[in-house]
Amino acid sequence: MANTKRKLFQKRRLRVRNKLRKMANGRMRLSVHRSNRNISAQLIDDIRGVTVASASTLEKDLGVIGVNNVDAATKVGSKLAERAKAAGVEECYFDRGGFLYHGKVKALADAAREGGLKF
Repeated sequence: MANTKRKLFQKRRLRVRNKLRKMANGRMRLSVHRSNRNISAQLIDDIRGVTVASASTLEKDLGVIGVNNVDAATKVGSKLAERAKAAGVEECYFDRGGFLYHGKVKALADAAREGGLKF
């Protein structure tokens, strides 16, 4: 029986997350979600179960509401890195979920690295 796109996405997401959890060493998780209209990222402390910092294209101060392109992803990544530094976080691991590390997801990761996050 053929797998649907959704099932394949879920399998890929769980595979990536489980591999990363084995190597986490107490670091926080930078989780990315991308839809057709928006992109968002969160810095999550899995030990305490809280979100430390987040950024999204839904925020008015970024000026990219409803825009989902590489430039918007770059702005979200740099804003997240800025907020993470303000929260005192320097190291994390990058959880791309089931999304391929390409295009918008890669642009977000590169902008976060340039902003000072290490992963």
